[in-house]
Amino acid sequence: MKKFGPASLLLMFAFALPISAFAQEADEVSPDAISHSHSMHATTPPRGHKNGQDHARFGLAGIDSIANWNKHFITGGIDPNGNPQHIWYYSMVGNPPELGGTTVFNAPIVPVSVDLRTADGSPRFVNGHPLFYDVRPFVQPTFNSPVFQNSNYTSSGVPTQFADAVQRAEFADKMKPGWHTVLAPSVKSTRVMQINQDPTCAPPMGHCNYRFALNADGSCCRFVLVDINTFINELFPSTFPFDNSTAIGSAENAGDMTTKDISTFLFPNTYLYFGDISQCCVLGFHSLDLEPGIPSNGNLLRLYVVNYSSWISPGIFGGGFQDVTALSHEMSEIFNDPFVGVDGIHNVTPFWLSPNGNCQDDLEVGDVIEGLPNDVFPITMNGRTYHPQNEALLQWFEFQSPSSALDGAYSYPDTGTLTALSPPQNFACKP
Repeated sequence: MKKFGPASLLLMFAFALPISAFAQEADEVSPDAISHSHSMHATTPPRGHKNGQDHARFGLAGIDSIANWNKHFITGGIDPNGNPQHIWYYSMVGNPPELGGTTVFNAPIVPVSVDLRTADGSPRFVNGHPLFYDVRPFVQPTFNSPVFQNSNYTSSGVPTQFADAVQRAEFADKMKPGWHTVLAPSVKSTRVMQINQDPTCAPPMGHCNYRFALNADGSCCRFVLVDINTFINELFPSTFPFDNSTAIGSAENAGDMTTKDISTFLFPNTYLYFGDISQCCVLGFHSLDLEPGIPSNGNLLRLYVVNYSSWISPGIFGGGFQDVTALSHEMSEIFNDPFVGVDGIHNVTPFWLSPNGNCQDDLEVGDVIEGLPNDVFPITMNGRTYHPQNEALLQWFEFQSPSSALDGAYSYPDTGTLTALSPPQNFACKP
């Protein structure tokens, strides 16, 4: 079991009354309903259709997926079964830092618009406007962001991308100067996720597949909230060969993404909740679509590395979360934990307790930071100020003191966001 990889989950305790000149639908929420929140985390297994202890210089063996490399660290801790363990293995993307060189990954951006329907699947209109949320206005700003474009960082003598800068800070004492891992973005055809409302939805009673907040003019949408299980079922293919009705299945079928790519499914202010909106909001996750091997790839298990990330418009959340906060979090976690512990060995860590209250046992660099003071790192470029999230560094998970990272840091780019290690933890951080 491993995370999807969240990412930032934000929990609301109070919902403000809507201020609107329009009649409110039963499943509509106020535009400021999720503005005051704190972070959570969650786990889920990778999705897929499998048909069938590795420590290698050039990565996990027996799979068809992105280039990766393996290593280990030694420290005391408790494994997921409650047993003492001292050797911890991890996989990361690209080539080992000691080898130098630049690894380039194709990075498809698959935009996904959201079509909110009635329970019988009919198009839905509110105030004369269709409940259709178009992702296209957010595609170019995402493409232009520091996740995919170069900016200046102290970890690199030349401009580079955000996730590469974080990894260079982690391995500053080991890397050859020209070591880089970068993304080559390309925008693919826009997909549409149709979500039918649950016929029992009648807040506060019944289960809703989605909720929504309207813009000031009554049009769709300020944001959309979707039940997390409903969302996963509409995102991942449920059958093999690929289910063309889902966003990932459609992209796989069309060749818009391959097992050698790091693929982003970009949504417009679309956040996920667990059961009801008091347990909101997931802003992004990373995971795998596992598919069986085929003769042309030697029947190797295929691992498609993917993330769902929502664009975040200003003012929806507090704490500076906006634009590519979620995407930067997920992409940095993919670089450090590309296979979300699918084998139960790699990227499992000693249990750790973050200052934000998260207790986990995985190498999820964003989860440690979310919700802390100074959790975002503003970068101005291409006519906009972006807000990528600061990330924890490998040395923090290694319980390494002093840190061998750049400037002795445990976080980057803001080395002051995380200044101390977690105290050693028992199983599940229990006393």
